[in-house]
Amino acid sequence: MAIRKILRIGDPRLREIAAAVPETEIGSKEIRDLVKDMKQTMIAANGVGLAAPQIGVLKRVVVVGIESDNPRYKESKGQELEFQALVNPVITPLKSDTGGMWEGCLSVPEMRGYVERPKKIRMEWYDLQGDKHSEVIEGFQAIVYQHECDHLDGVLYVDRLKDPRLFGFNDELDAAENESA
Repeated sequence: MAIRKILRIGDPRLREIAAAVPETEIGSKEIRDLVKDMKQTMIAANGVGLAAPQIGVLKRVVVVGIESDNPRYKESKGQELEFQALVNPVITPLKSDTGGMWEGCLSVPEMRGYVERPKKIRMEWYDLQGDKHSEVIEGFQAIVYQHECDHLDGVLYVDRLKDPRLFGFNDELDAAENESA
C-alpha cells in the first residue's frame, strides 16, 4: 500500500474519461491494490472520496468513506459514510429537484465552490467480490457519490458551479462568512 500523488486541476489527465474495469478483472489483485492505495491516499489527505483518475489511473473506480466530523466538510457533521469501493459505478438521478452544497476537492486544494446536484439518486456498482449493487441514496452521501463519479468522466466540481462568484479559497470564504455573521 502506498500514498499516491493526487493530481491537481490543470493536469490534463483529470479531464480524460476513465475506462470501465472488465468484469473478469473486478476482483483482481491489481484492482484490490489500487483500492488500498486509494483508501490510504484519501485518508492521508483527509478526504471523503477519491476517484482513480485523481491519482492518474484511468479506471472507473471510486472510494468513499468518512468518519463523523471531518474538518474539511461542515456538512458531514454527525454523519458517517462507511468505507466503500465502487467499481464501474452508474448514477441515475431520481428526482429533478436539487440541493446545494459547498464542495471541495482534493484535486482543487484549499478551495471550494457552491454546486447544486440532484438530491436523490440510484447508484449501481460492483464491489470487489464482483457482486452488483443497486441502492437509492440521498443527502450528503448522494453529493459525495456524484462528485466522485464526475471524475470518471473528466468533470470537476468547478465545471458545475452555480455561480462563479460562489467559488474561492477556503480561508477567504471563511473570513467573509465570519464578517457577515
